[in-house]
Amino acid sequence: MPHVIIKMFPGRTEEQKRLCTERIVEALIETLNTDEKSISVAFEEIPKEMWKEEVFLPDIMGKEKTLFKKPGYSID
Repeated sequence: MPHVIIKMFPGRTEEQKRLCTERIVEALIETLNTDEKSISVAFEEIPKEMWKEEVFLPDIMGKEKTLFKKPGYSID
């Protein structure tokens, strides 16, 4: 606790993922008062053509009430 999953299009470098992970871990430690050893972070690369079916519909629209930051886009 907590476990963070970041779903995104492919193309980010390992260095970008590492830096993002470091910042997320720092923010969780600071804001949730948790230990680093209890935090895990994963990245899932989802191809653009699969985004609607694999992320937008199930994780964004399907769990809209759990979102604290909603996207500024829609998918028709």
